[in-house]
Amino acid sequence: MNRLIVIGASAGGVSALERLAASLPETLAAPVLIVLHVGAHPSALPEVLSYRGRLPAEHAHDGQRPEPGRIYVAPPDHHMLVVDNSLRLNRGPKEHHARPAIDPLFLSAALARGPEVIGVVLTGMLDDGTFGLQAIKRCGGTAVVQDPADAVEPSMPLSALRHVDVDHCVPLDEMAELLVDLASAPPSKDERPRDQRLQHEQHVMLFDGRDAMEHLSAIATPSPFVCPDCHGGLWEIADSDPVRYRCHVGHGFSIRTLQHELWGAADDSIWDAIRALQEKSQLILRMADLHKASGDERGAAALETTVKTIQEQANGLRLLVEKTPLPVE
Repeated sequence: MNRLIVIGASAGGVSALERLAASLPETLAAPVLIVLHVGAHPSALPEVLSYRGRLPAEHAHDGQRPEPGRIYVAPPDHHMLVVDNSLRLNRGPKEHHARPAIDPLFLSAALARGPEVIGVVLTGMLDDGTFGLQAIKRCGGTAVVQDPADAVEPSMPLSALRHVDVDHCVPLDEMAELLVDLASAPPSKDERPRDQRLQHEQHVMLFDGRDAMEHLSAIATPSPFVCPDCHGGLWEIADSDPVRYRCHVGHGFSIRTLQHELWGAADDSIWDAIRALQEKSQLILRMADLHKASGDERGAAALETTVKTIQEQANGLRLLVEKTPLPVE
């Protein structure tokens, strides 16, 4: 069985992937599967990589069997998974508020191919890919990380280095040669038993029907937090470093991505409150005008006093949100 290279990138990833693809030879002895955080937006990444390098690149198709010397890119708004040596695509629950996301690919590849997998984390913000790289290592695979000093956004590489026993940390200029060597070498004979915890999490991640709660309760405990994507209860994954959360629908977050999501939600809620207060004050002012038109000066004055109080509340909220510091990384 051939080795399998899985690569994840986010901010700064297009340039990094172009440079890497330009250095990979036609004789590469492994398929290359790539996830870039593109969301639901159209992407010409396969065309760009094909133009820049010698390996043909394409958006993956559901049920496709990956071949050595070819690049397969997760299509927009679809997770790409490895199942029974084939590629599967779905629009399952978002991971780290992203689809496609890196962790689903890495986890599925680890469970499907074990020691044959070479996982690569490139430039990007926050920490998608860290858990997936941990899964690859737990299943006997190889972990490779771009040197953070070489990355446009070092956060993802730094997180992987902090939480994963990484085998290789190299700059992009050395990455292609390393991958060629790793792809040509036979995988380790590390025959590890199927990791039950990882299997439970994959079932939840893929929203495995009515058994999802059973799988979730096997690996997590309820937390006080609510899922930003579906507003269901979040469960904290036991013994996870970094701390991670998942809801029973399957949405997943690290504590850092959850912080950013909840921070943004709180910010939006405050602006919603400011808008509502401003609309309320405008409506009351209109009512005050009607009272004046009818000769009720006393009633109009009372309403105008109420408006002043509402405007003070709105100004206080605006000052609060404008002066709130950014979330700590």
